[in-house]
Amino acid sequence: MLIAPRHGEIGAFGAWRDLEHAQKMQRLAETDEAERKTTPAFTVDALLQNPQFLEVLQVGARTLISMNDLFPRIARLVAAHQKWMLTQAAYALHLERDRDNADSGITAARLLKIMRETGAASRNTATAFLAELIAYKLLRPANGGRTKRTRPLEPTEISENAMRLWFKTQMSTLDLLDGGSRVRRVETDPVIFERAQPLVARRLLSDTRWTQPPESVSIFVWSESGGVILDDLMARPPSLLAVNGKVWVDVNLARLAERYLISNTHIRRLFARAEAAGFIGKGDDGARGRFWMSSRLVEEYASWEAVKFEALADAFDQSAVEHR
Repeated sequence: MLIAPRHGEIGAFGAWRDLEHAQKMQRLAETDEAERKTTPAFTVDALLQNPQFLEVLQVGARTLISMNDLFPRIARLVAAHQKWMLTQAAYALHLERDRDNADSGITAARLLKIMRETGAASRNTATAFLAELIAYKLLRPANGGRTKRTRPLEPTEISENAMRLWFKTQMSTLDLLDGGSRVRRVETDPVIFERAQPLVARRLLSDTRWTQPPESVSIFVWSESGGVILDDLMARPPSLLAVNGKVWVDVNLARLAERYLISNTHIRRLFARAEAAGFIGKGDDGARGRFWMSSRLVEEYASWEAVKFEALADAFDQSAVEHR
């Protein structure tokens, strides 16, 4: 038998519930305030002034190289900067898809619109890239669309796994800098990733500091597999702290070409361009496989990466708060 509470009891219970809710909200606000006071700011300037940043970048570069070994075909497709931007833009369109809107999702027209707005790629490049992803079974037709021509595409399972893993590797880099728990939170709450990735993609695509890399970085990342080769170079030395303006690195060009599925001719030309510009060079003793990287190359690489991590940190914070 249920006994209805008296009016006074209802009022007392309601007041207690409101008080409990207010106290809970106050505790959350105090926690957020404490986190803001203790968590280091992830602005570009703050990252570059962080004495741990170069070391953490090396750890992150080694992790990305491991991803290359797990997903060699995908890694090769996105190891050039333009294709990286196209991939991120396409995935953002996928996550922003509204199932009730037949015109949303990944379509050539929508991807071209982003490319026109940002200048990241031409119409022909974007169209050819989508065709390449379909041919390699990294994208497939999805349900929806008013016509066959406007039918959206969606990532296949391997593409989705690779993108989620990439995002977690980036969160792990941020966690190393402040002892955070972003990776754990993303693993337990996938919606954070689904909210954050489009924020990161659109922010970086609209930021010329990212879309137009510094000169030394551009030599590498605008060429085929150049992005992962630059990461590989940065991951090799014990430290990225320059001595007399140089960071020394041992690298076998033939093995580098073999690992990243490019020709020996391509890797030699890439190094020759960087050497002609003064960003890398060989020792005076002519020892084979012994190169130096200029302090400018390291500094510009760090500055460019800092732009990305600033965007990633902000996107995570926004997405985690929205989904609390």
